[in-house]
Amino acid sequence: MLDVHFGAGNIGRGFIGETLADNGFKITFVDVNETLIDELNKRNGYTIELAAEGQKHIEVHDVKGINNGKDPKAVAEEIANADMVTTAIGPKILKFIAPLIADGIKLRQTNNNTQPIDVIACENMIGGSQSLKKSVYEALNDDEKAWADQYIGFPNAAVDRIVPLQKHDDPLFVSVEPFKEWVIDKSQMANPKIELKGVDYAEDLEPYIERKLFSVNTGHATVAYTGNMKGYKTIGEAVKDDSVVEQAKHVLAETGDLLIQKWGFDPEVHHAYQKKILSRFENPYISDDIERVGRTPIRKLGFDERFIRPIRELKERGRDYSALVDTAGMMFFFNYPNDSESVKLQQMLKDEPIEQVIRETTGLKDEDLINEIKAAYENHVAETED
Repeated sequence: MLDVHFGAGNIGRGFIGETLADNGFKITFVDVNETLIDELNKRNGYTIELAAEGQKHIEVHDVKGINNGKDPKAVAEEIANADMVTTAIGPKILKFIAPLIADGIKLRQTNNNTQPIDVIACENMIGGSQSLKKSVYEALNDDEKAWADQYIGFPNAAVDRIVPLQKHDDPLFVSVEPFKEWVIDKSQMANPKIELKGVDYAEDLEPYIERKLFSVNTGHATVAYTGNMKGYKTIGEAVKDDSVVEQAKHVLAETGDLLIQKWGFDPEVHHAYQKKILSRFENPYISDDIERVGRTPIRKLGFDERFIRPIRELKERGRDYSALVDTAGMMFFFNYPNDSESVKLQQMLKDEPIEQVIRETTGLKDEDLINEIKAAYENHVAETED
């Protein structure tokens, strides 16, 4: 079987690619990174290292690449013959690849290829595949949409694996943590006959997406923003500081309270899940930069993102969210010149009052919450001035 995968980066190769290869798929990676695409076509394979004791190596074969910037037609032709399409390119890039997927769907219709196929966005976002579908359908006419409704699925997915920023002499070599979790919404699949080993399937994906987003992503970001306040440069350095770990534990206690209340997760099982998450952050074989984990702070401050959404929902339930608010206050101190959102955020803080910046970044209209985040920010300002 053939998968067309958008994104030849570390997550694409080190997580999605590994899982698909383990299921006997040939993989065509689509990317504009010329070095990666050329190497994939030259070698038709690459090596993954597990960041754990023993540092086991996994070889992935039967892969090739297409540079969509140079040959978009080849991408459409590949999708026309594919059994599955996946992405791991970042939420903001989905809309840019949507026209390529639309062209592939049009070609499937022209060729009368009625084999059902699923397009799965493996991104850190809620409703990723359905968001991608919306962008794809903008490039289809009514007849093409009706055809796609019959034969193309866009099942949402939840994905979880830490793949740190890394640099190797071999551009295809990638190091990943041993833990991985990939859950697909079975109810949205066009072709449920394809069931991948190593992947979980759920009738209702939302609890799993929120569990991952509000535990792994919120927790990892908490370590990054707390560590940043204390002058650390890597997650490894930050987690050696007990106060950073305590902040992460307090935040996870609050998001855990929400997840247990909202979705009925077993408290004992969920607490074990949280403990596992903290041990993953402390993995000595993974070196991750605080700059990478904390990047795009404006997006991460979003209304439905990893901090503001649990804050809102905990407030609605009358539960404690003080550690989340405290961490949100730290996010405004994230200042890295290589991250465009960080630069923009710092400029906003120079040009506008903090409460206005909070309104714009979070989308909040609840004045009490805005004032609570403002107070947290001002407390941290005072700490930095001491």
